[in-house]
Amino acid sequence: VVMASFVSPYRSTRDFARKLIGDFVEVYVKCSLETCMRRDPKGLYKRALAGEIKDMTGIQDPYEEPLNPEVIVDSERQGPEECVKRILEALSRLGYLD
Repeated sequence: VVMASFVSPYRSTRDFARKLIGDFVEVYVKCSLETCMRRDPKGLYKRALAGEIKDMTGIQDPYEEPLNPEVIVDSERQGPEECVKRILEALSRLGYLD
């Protein structure tokens, strides 16, 4: 099992990745823009709001929520351990883990 994390705000990009890779499990880590901004250790959102960064996802550029991800975790309501547990349960249910 290979896990990779990508900033992929557009459905078309995620659809392309699914077609390219084939056997693919999409995990949607749901989080509001406000929480993303609060968790931003690099200050990217603050810089985007100040106009220092252009095309920042959620500020000047849209984020298109996935339509049919295999797994959804809500990082605002679930802690890291619960999110990992749900992902592992889904991977097991889908036949990727024993």
